[in-house]
Amino acid sequence: MNDPLESIFSHVSLKTNAFPAASRYHGIETAAYNKPDGETINYIRRRFIPPAERFSLLLEHTVSQGQRVDNITSDYLGDPEQFWRICDSNNVLHPDEITEITGRRIRITLPEGIPGINHA
Repeated sequence: MNDPLESIFSHVSLKTNAFPAASRYHGIETAAYNKPDGETINYIRRRFIPPAERFSLLLEHTVSQGQRVDNITSDYLGDPEQFWRICDSNNVLHPDEITEITGRRIRITLPEGIPGINHA
């Protein structure tokens, strides 16, 4: 590395990321791994699914045959890209798990950490 500034930053954890506020990765710390050959690989740290008690239930939805989580999310949250919020509140890692069982009741919740009416 010839750039002294690059050399300084290659040894520190990066504290910001470029993910928008609506992203599941917003606020997750990024870091850098320095390979023995000098190449730096930037990465986002692991994200864990939040505990269910951090979500206030609004209602439950019963999955119909052929439904997709992005369409359910669009109907309830107004944005199909927010499917991860439904996954999180149902303790699901892979989005397809939400709709794989017809008749499954899934939780539609407020965003993580926002208290519901029972806490007012």
